[in-house]
Amino acid sequence: MTTENVALQSSLRQKSQLMSAGEMDRILVRLAYQIVEENGTNDLGLIGVRRRGVPLAERLSTSIGHIENVSVPVGTLDITFYRDDLSTVGPKPVVHESEIGFAIQDKNIVLVDDVLFTGRTIRAAMDALFSQGRPRRVQLCVLIDRGHRELPIEAAFVGRTVQTTMNEVIEVKLKEIDGIEKVLVMEK
Repeated sequence: MTTENVALQSSLRQKSQLMSAGEMDRILVRLAYQIVEENGTNDLGLIGVRRRGVPLAERLSTSIGHIENVSVPVGTLDITFYRDDLSTVGPKPVVHESEIGFAIQDKNIVLVDDVLFTGRTIRAAMDALFSQGRPRRVQLCVLIDRGHRELPIEAAFVGRTVQTTMNEVIEVKLKEIDGIEKVLVMEK
């Protein structure tokens, strides 16, 4: 985390809680059903955008496995070098290897992320994804769509749409990363 991000974190105050752990679980099950309904399970792959998109993709794969009794592969995508704001991330950005682990060529790929905001992260994710091969179809699944798009990017699967102001920040807390499970609206 950069010094700027740490400073931003400490200057935020909690405004409200959007989701509890139970609500997140129910939303992820609903999203899993929608993904299966739209794509089936043949040639389906889920790819989580590092960081919080990865555990969400893993949970969706588990849910789809329970629904359809199949194993849906999950990959990890690191978009650090594809960001258009790399120079503002810091002098030495931490880069992790993308670990897709399966061929994406001619597959239906669902990119999974926690929050859709300006669309720039997803643009970078698509650049990173297409450097790995050419999927048949790419769809986006997000837990929260908070609006304020700067690029023409929309999610095919949305857990919840939340109207926010530019002074608000959505924080998704996941037990795999944060040790707790909830979604908060924070205010600058």
